[in-house]
Amino acid sequence: MNIENIIFIIFRLILGGMMVYGGIQKFQKPIPSPIEVVEKAEKFKAPEKESTLQKILYISGAKQTGYFWQVLGIAELIFGLLILFQGTSFIGAIFLLPITLHIFLFHVFLEADEMGELLQTGGLFAINIALVLKEKQNGNICFG
Repeated sequence: MNIENIIFIIFRLILGGMMVYGGIQKFQKPIPSPIEVVEKAEKFKAPEKESTLQKILYISGAKQTGYFWQVLGIAELIFGLLILFQGTSFIGAIFLLPITLHIFLFHVFLEADEMGELLQTGGLFAINIALVLKEKQNGNICFG
């Protein structure tokens, strides 16, 4: 086994592990009621706290749909598990691309001042792209 294969195994473990963890976390806390969301948002009405308010409203809105937060959690969990297995890693990586892109863009637009978060989420997106390209290059495509 060469160093490149080891690196890509590590990439799969990192991305798959983070997605499985993120998927599980979506089910750890109860969904707040609309009243609780409004009460929490009220605390961040000041102009200097606008970025925090945007994040609260965005994530709370996803939770308030009654389905989106859970569907996202299930998708992260399933696609993360697919990445962890050699035979299904390509399909998992393909399905995770829009999710990792969304996570990265969320941080670019709503937490641009958090350099650590930008690097972490940008790294996950880059790993996702690298995994797709590696599997495509190796011809490990299940459907074409």
